[in-house]
Amino acid sequence: MFFCVLCICQAWPAWAQNQQTAVDRLLQQLTEARLKDMAPILEQLEVEGGEVLLPLFRTMLAGDLYYRKSDHRLVSVTPVNGANQYREMLTGRSIDSLSKQQIKKVRVNNTLRGQLRQIIARLQLNARQPDLRYSAVRSLLSELDRDTIATIRSLYPSEQDQQVKAIMTTAIALYNAESAQDDNDRVAAIGQLGNSLEADVRNALNRLAKDDTKPNVQIAAKRAVANIEQRVAWYGRLDQLFFGLSLGSVLLLAAIGLAITFGVMGVINMAHGEMIMLGAYTTYVVQLLMPNAIDYSLWVAVPAAFLVSGMTGILIERGIIRFLHGRPLETLLATFGVSLILQQLVRTVFSPLNRQVSTPSWMSGSIELNPVLSLTLNRLYIFVFALLVFALLLLILKKTSLGLNVRAVSQNRDMARAMGVHTERVDALTFGLGSGIAGIAGVALSQLTNVGPNLGQSYIIDSFMVVVFGGVGNLLGTLVAAFTLGIANKFLEPVTGAVLASILVLVFIILFIQKRPKGLFPQKGRAAE
Repeated sequence: MFFCVLCICQAWPAWAQNQQTAVDRLLQQLTEARLKDMAPILEQLEVEGGEVLLPLFRTMLAGDLYYRKSDHRLVSVTPVNGANQYREMLTGRSIDSLSKQQIKKVRVNNTLRGQLRQIIARLQLNARQPDLRYSAVRSLLSELDRDTIATIRSLYPSEQDQQVKAIMTTAIALYNAESAQDDNDRVAAIGQLGNSLEADVRNALNRLAKDDTKPNVQIAAKRAVANIEQRVAWYGRLDQLFFGLSLGSVLLLAAIGLAITFGVMGVINMAHGEMIMLGAYTTYVVQLLMPNAIDYSLWVAVPAAFLVSGMTGILIERGIIRFLHGRPLETLLATFGVSLILQQLVRTVFSPLNRQVSTPSWMSGSIELNPVLSLTLNRLYIFVFALLVFALLLLILKKTSLGLNVRAVSQNRDMARAMGVHTERVDALTFGLGSGIAGIAGVALSQLTNVGPNLGQSYIIDSFMVVVFGGVGNLLGTLVAAFTLGIANKFLEPVTGAVLASILVLVFIILFIQKRPKGLFPQKGRAAE
């Protein structure tokens, strides 16, 4: 809103030399008129003010337009951090001391809202920015009339942007399909609409296919609807694939640390989910410490979560797990107890209530590929982030001395110890590395769901399934298994429901393990034998 006010302030002086008197008079009338008398005033403001008054019309449509009772000057009211910010509409000057008793709202009803939308759309049709013109035509598809189509047709020959031109073609065809006098013209227009994915086009074609009195028009509309539905179904499968990859990336981040610790140490770590939870709470605390820099908080939260969860993992390994080597059932019970302790500790410090973590602006919104398929930015970033973490971990294991020692210990612990490898130190660092990556997974999950004490419990079983299915200790297997299970879940959910989909995936893994007990990519080495 503040940007819109600044725009009108910059354009106002040059424009106001010839039009200020007329517009001032109309704005004065706008503050004094009754609802039923506002429509002609808005029409005149559109003619006199043009695109310069777009911020005014948008503010009025949003219900944020007021005027001071003392001088009838228009004021915009914008909520900022729980408090109202007041600015003069035409000058953009901030008003510090203004009470609710000193202003009155410029009221609008549904009729005026419709008129305002039409005015905004018409002004945007002549806007300089192509995206504004495109949005304007799309917003008019549901309310096409003779005057609007005449405007679109007059602007069509001079339009240079191909995307805007395409949506104009769709608008003209939609109007002809509904309102043309000749049936052949209507059928031809419906044929043009057969490739459109716009929701308003589909709704109009469905009405024609169901209610139109002309058989040839009905047949053409049904054919177009069938073609559109086929394309929508195809893009729906792509959308499911994207959500499957998104779930797979979360499973990858959650399971990759478990794959390392399970493969190297043979420890069934039931507290792994709590490492994820600690990473999520670290993100929450970082945002509390950086309330005015939310956009940068994740860059701080990722290393902080890695350190917090990693150090916690090292403490657990040094304090408990190193005394239980070779006793998997005891480590399972011990780490389960640790998970309960960590959950209760978080409840004591932060309370049992879920905490909301803010999403940075650069992760908000989505990329619209077409009217029926859009990719949410937070899931897209998490997918890319998971692949980067996987690649970085591979680099560490392949190119560093720690990675060499980890691979040696995972293949044959006794031989590695005989060759001088400090296996206890490797165990501690490996457990810390796996726990740190789990903390990073918590940062990613904080952008998808609320942060609570039971956050990690939702992913611990899935993480074990990924590790076992892919092959214990094999990172490539973990990658393939995570994305396979994520995609399978998302494709089964629409058919079976979320709970039954998870059960079917579990049954599949059980049957698969019966056939291949070592998973997709079994670990190599003497220890694996």
